[in-house]
Amino acid sequence: MKALVYHGAGKKAWEEKPKPVIKETTDAVVKILKTTICGTDLHIMKGDLPEVADGRIIGHEGVGIVEEVGSSVSGFKKGDHVIISCVTSCGKCEYCKKGMYSHCTDGGWILGYMIDGCQAEYVRIPHADNSLYHIPAGADEEALVMLSDILPTGFECGVLNGQVKPGDVVAIIGAGPVGMAALLTSQFYTPAEIIVIDTDDNRLAVAKNFGATHTINSADGKAIEKVMELTNNRGVDVAIEAVGLAVTFEMCEAIIGAGGHIANIGVHGKSVTLHLESLWSKNITITTRLVDTVTTPMLFKTVQSKKIEPKKLITHHFKLDQVIEAYDTFGNAAKEKALKVILTNE
Repeated sequence: MKALVYHGAGKKAWEEKPKPVIKETTDAVVKILKTTICGTDLHIMKGDLPEVADGRIIGHEGVGIVEEVGSSVSGFKKGDHVIISCVTSCGKCEYCKKGMYSHCTDGGWILGYMIDGCQAEYVRIPHADNSLYHIPAGADEEALVMLSDILPTGFECGVLNGQVKPGDVVAIIGAGPVGMAALLTSQFYTPAEIIVIDTDDNRLAVAKNFGATHTINSADGKAIEKVMELTNNRGVDVAIEAVGLAVTFEMCEAIIGAGGHIANIGVHGKSVTLHLESLWSKNITITTRLVDTVTTPMLFKTVQSKKIEPKKLITHHFKLDQVIEAYDTFGNAAKEKALKVILTNE
């Protein structure tokens, strides 16, 4: 089969790889129909996650058709139409029983990271019964690709960890796909204001259409000042970091109000400064989290009922064998006006 293969920082290739096979009785092999590129994949490509091995097939999102299942798989069979979860979970270990699928002792986030992933014609999914979801007839595949990762990530790591409540003032730093997912799902809780901060005017315009009450372009270095002006110098109740840079996390520290929550979503490849000299007395909570995907079934229902429409995040379409071009587009999001790209295996 063909796949996108990582060969170290800045090096990737669309090349021939062996088609995956069943290794454990709990595995399934899935033929990819549609997949996408995540901001985390860009972090991998930059070398921010050095534990990713040379030769790894990248990607952890997608929908497909079950090609083969192991003898212990009971919930799926050949020919089933499925969503692939970005998180693999056995459902039996101590962490899974706590709902912390991201820390499964025989899984977690491993697809496209510690094992071969979804930017390929086929992918092996461990613990298939807990790591796949059935797609009903007539469902929109492209919308459901967003359920693999970005919707549960934005919701769990940003909105739930940030404890967004009715009447809150929320700031989301980063208007990429995950930041947009946090914007969409934070509206479940009717915050009074949602301030979205980014350096890309196109993404800020999209955020406005998706429900942001205020947008701030931070390129001039005055974002903190503008947020404090909007909040009468009180700061925000919830600051959601959806970029993964020191400057954006420290912006959260600067704008958070007393009793507030800083919810980190971004993948950080470098250290940041914790400004306890100004935060120690402010009664704030800082949370980190890797998505557990425990909310995927609920989010699936909201997408099916069109209460939220994540398909609107899709800006570009490519064939799977155009994945190198797709990376160029996604990696130059401001120039290309890109949010989420869809790669179709035809």
